[in-house]
Amino acid sequence: MIGSDGSAGPAVTPVPWIGRIVAAVCVVAVSACAPGAVLAGQAGPDPPPASSSARQGLAPEEPPVRRDDRRTLRRLPANALSAVGGTVSHANIIPLLAGGAATASGFLVDHEVARAAADPTHWFGATIEDATQPVILGAAAGGLLLVSRAVDAPRVRAVTYDMVVAFAVNEGYTAIVKEVVGRTRPNGEDRRSFPSGHSSTAFALAAVAERHLGWKGGVPAYAVASAIALSRLQRHQHYVSDVLAGGTLGYIVGRTVVRMNDRPPGQQPSSRHLHVAPALTRRAVGVFLSWRP
Repeated sequence: MIGSDGSAGPAVTPVPWIGRIVAAVCVVAVSACAPGAVLAGQAGPDPPPASSSARQGLAPEEPPVRRDDRRTLRRLPANALSAVGGTVSHANIIPLLAGGAATASGFLVDHEVARAAADPTHWFGATIEDATQPVILGAAAGGLLLVSRAVDAPRVRAVTYDMVVAFAVNEGYTAIVKEVVGRTRPNGEDRRSFPSGHSSTAFALAAVAERHLGWKGGVPAYAVASAIALSRLQRHQHYVSDVLAGGTLGYIVGRTVVRMNDRPPGQQPSSRHLHVAPALTRRAVGVFLSWRP
């Protein structure tokens, strides 16, 4: 294999497909079934009130089990469309501004970081790239969702359901932005560099895990997502601003999906809402916006 400087480097053996699938299932399972998630999920949708010692901070409280009445397979397409519009909301202003500022700062050092981090033949980046393709992560989340429907674990059902919805919504947004921006990758491979799809997918799933499980599940999930983002720099597939933008997008999508799916069935969003939907034609790709006053 040829390195970024044109010299020959050690060959990297591709990970077999079965290995990729197993690794992807492990990544998703770490997020969906972090310590305490499965046992807590057995408690049912109405956990008992916390004790006085827990309320006073003497003992940590388990995150509440999320509503399960909206999270049905029949409602999945409608919930995904609802999350598409709900992503553009005042509730996401702070992470949008913070992520935008970080991305803008990344633009200033893009080329310096790309040169310093690039090591395309290293086993770390190559292995993570093979094992965490977005389509593999999505398939793993979908498989765990179907399995969770057969067991009495409300929390795991809710986590995997929201992961599937977040994956679908995030993929749509990421694909549109890539087409609109058309940024060339550092290695010149194509014009789909911004934002990083691996990073946006990883952080969307991590945000879902953190919203459901608290930081007990969020810390390992965000650690895995960060490793995936760093591997994209090492593989010379993305600039640092690409992975920062992808992480911001994924985080916003993940937290939005959980918030929207927590609404009781039949409850509509706030009276003032900006709706966003992809607009795809044979000759153009764009975004359709509508404002309901």
